[in-house]
Amino acid sequence: MGKTKRDTAPRITARQRQVVELIAAGCSNEEVGELLGISPRTAKAHSDVLRQKLGVARRRQIPVAYRTLTGDDPLSGSGGQARV
Repeated sequence: MGKTKRDTAPRITARQRQVVELIAAGCSNEEVGELLGISPRTAKAHSDVLRQKLGVARRRQIPVAYRTLTGDDPLSGSGGQARV
């Protein structure tokens, strides 16, 4: 059997999903850090990893790439976990 799109898709962690939701909501790295209890530098690192995993050049492209990959709308707050 061949690999499906889901099998070859990059794995997005629960924390990365939270970061995607906050980026989609328009939060800066400083705001992401404050809301998640992490430093702005760590928030940026999450953003950089997401850009690489999703194959986009710019931070603002992350939510659209995530939605394209997963079919989930990051603004829906699916788990309500992003706003801590």
